[in-house]
Amino acid sequence: MIARIFTVFALLLSGTVFANDDGGQYKQLGDWEVHYIAFPSTFLQPNIAKHYGLERSKYSGVINISVLDSRHKDKPAQQVEIVGQARNLLGNTVSLDFKEVVEGDAVYYIAPIKFTNEEIYRFNIDLKQGRQQHTLKFQQKFYVD
Repeated sequence: MIARIFTVFALLLSGTVFANDDGGQYKQLGDWEVHYIAFPSTFLQPNIAKHYGLERSKYSGVINISVLDSRHKDKPAQQVEIVGQARNLLGNTVSLDFKEVVEGDAVYYIAPIKFTNEEIYRFNIDLKQGRQQHTLKFQQKFYVD
């Protein structure tokens, strides 16, 4: 239940408060519809952050990725291997430590990230499942509350 609330919350944020530079909340990568969002951890309720082991801080963010198979009408969630990095404008690179969350039919991946006010990160996230492999790229500017 908490996982579904987190997913719905994250997807709602992506379309309203945190529209990214690409103007969308997902990208079509081959047969996959990849949904993504990066937002401040303070937007999470304390109990939800605790449940997922995420720090709530004005200097901490959360990356949320989900991969759907767009070849099927119901777009089932996909389990993938995921590795990612974020690079700020100074060239500093941070490896993202993704945690897989599975709840019923939903599968998504979350990772924490530290930031300073108005820091911009460019994300490169490699997704792999069998022979299918894609890289999700997006940019996000973070603000301290």
